[in-house]
Amino acid sequence: MPSDIIILGISILIAIGILLHHPSKTLGLPSLLIFMGVGLAFGNGEFGFVYDDLQLTSLIGTLALNTIVFVGGLNTPMKNIQFSWKEGGMLSTAGVIFTTIIFGFILNALLDFNLITCMLFAAVVSSTDAAAVFSILESKKLKLKHGTGTILEFESATNDPVALLMVVMLTDYIINSTNGAPTTISILLNLGQQIGVGAIIGLLMGKITVWTLNRIKLPEFGLIPVFILATFAITVSSTEILGGNELIAVYITGVIIGNYLKKGAEVSKHFFNGISWLAQSLMFIILGLQIFPQQLLPVFMLSLLPAILLILVARPLAVQLCYLPFRQATWRKRLFVSMIGLKGATPIVFALIPAAAGVEGSREMIHMVFFIVLISVIVQGAAIEPLANKLGLKLKPKPPQV
Repeated sequence: MPSDIIILGISILIAIGILLHHPSKTLGLPSLLIFMGVGLAFGNGEFGFVYDDLQLTSLIGTLALNTIVFVGGLNTPMKNIQFSWKEGGMLSTAGVIFTTIIFGFILNALLDFNLITCMLFAAVVSSTDAAAVFSILESKKLKLKHGTGTILEFESATNDPVALLMVVMLTDYIINSTNGAPTTISILLNLGQQIGVGAIIGLLMGKITVWTLNRIKLPEFGLIPVFILATFAITVSSTEILGGNELIAVYITGVIIGNYLKKGAEVSKHFFNGISWLAQSLMFIILGLQIFPQQLLPVFMLSLLPAILLILVARPLAVQLCYLPFRQATWRKRLFVSMIGLKGATPIVFALIPAAAGVEGSREMIHMVFFIVLISVIVQGAAIEPLANKLGLKLKPKPPQV
């Protein structure tokens, strides 16, 4: 099929998705369901077009994920970080590791995969999804006591880097296991390099961008978001070249720009919110195109029990372990956070990494991850408001001022 026809088709699908965005928010469903459904319907030969390119899908997914995390940083007020960094930071680091270990052993008992492959599978689904959390909290206009919503948002915006590091390291371990297992020192050095280089580049690029835009008067106000877009591209490229974690770098850059830019801050946020929406649309459509419905049915029943155990066992245990140092947190808050670990498109993007590398069983893993995400969005997305009401965590709306 000619490339111009493909571009036309995807553009029409994105336009339709934008028009359907408001109805999806009203129903409390993340837009990923609409776009992935479109991809599932149109990319499997029904209209003379079959898409199957793991490398390209992984590349587009990674770029889109970087964009979404960057925009998440732009929209994160510093006061939210100052309030939630302890609890949210524990959940986004130790929480991901605990979830991976607990769920990895559960999968090892349920599936035919070896323990390392099960740990890889668990790492893929260990993080929560910022787009899903923001979407559902916003659509339901849900305000929670004790800053619970802020903590969930901070966790979901910052836990992708740790999950990505684990997915990449476990994938490399499986692929290179014939050459000898990596030592503990090499793993720690790699982890330190990823976090350190990403943090340094993110900090430098954010400060340089803010300093430049606050002191130089550009001839056209609309050039400010274009300059920031170039900064984002430089951050991603330089971090990759120097061996850092791109998600850490772009998030820090976004936070600094979003909080300290004096000129053109609002127009830039509106511009990048649109870019983020476009990135999500493309990512979800491509992911839907890459998944073949006829291959989903055989793993549907196989995915049900792991999905349930992730929601009811692995995530709650991991959260309770993370909250051990925070004795002041009420049991209601801990229970709510442990039960609301919404998944989104991120785990599917992460599942493409071992698939593109040729890890055995990774194709089946993609389809199982798809169902785990779907069950999480439907079950946990629907439960968030009733659970908040049941636990008495929902803030009553303030009466209108006369």
